[in-house]
Amino acid sequence: MHAPSLQDTTAPEGVCYGCGSSNPHGLHIKSRWDEDRVHVIAEHQPDARYCGWPDLVYGGLIAMLVDCHSNWTAMAYHYQAEQREPGSVPRIDCVTGNLGIKFIKPTPMGVPLTLRARVEGDVGRKTQVICEVYAGGVLTAIGDSVFVRVDTGQLAAAAHGRTD
Repeated sequence: MHAPSLQDTTAPEGVCYGCGSSNPHGLHIKSRWDEDRVHVIAEHQPDARYCGWPDLVYGGLIAMLVDCHSNWTAMAYHYQAEQREPGSVPRIDCVTGNLGIKFIKPTPMGVPLTLRARVEGDVGRKTQVICEVYAGGVLTAIGDSVFVRVDTGQLAAAAHGRTD
C-alpha cells in the first residue's frame, strides 16, 4: 500500500487539471517521496486520448506531467527543509517560473510512465527541479524547470487586477 500522496495530504481541495485531487475531469497525478527521501516519484498510465503520433504519447501531456510533478517536488522539498510535514500550516505553494523539457526518445503509448524528480538547487524562493520521465524503464524525457514559492491568494488577486 502506498503512503498518501503529497497532493492528497497537502491540497485535497486542489483543482489543477494535472494534479488536483478534486478536479473531476483531471488526471489526478499522485506524487510521493521515494524511500531515499531525495527523489519524489509518480506513476501515470496515459489514456489513449493523449496520443500524439500513432502509438506515441502526446508531448504536451509529458510537459504537463513534468510540470505538476516537479512543482510538487519543489513544495515537498520546502516542507522537508523546514522540518515540517506536508500539509502543515502555513501551507507551502509554488508556481512554475520556467518549464524546460528535453525529449530524449519517443514515449510509447500503452506503457506505464514513471516520473522521478529531485531538487537540483534552490536560491531563496526559487527552486530548480530535474524530472526524468521513464516509459517501462527507458528514459524518454528530462524536465529542467524552476519553481517559485508564492502566496497563491496574492497571485490570483494580482492576475485578476484586484488590489484588495
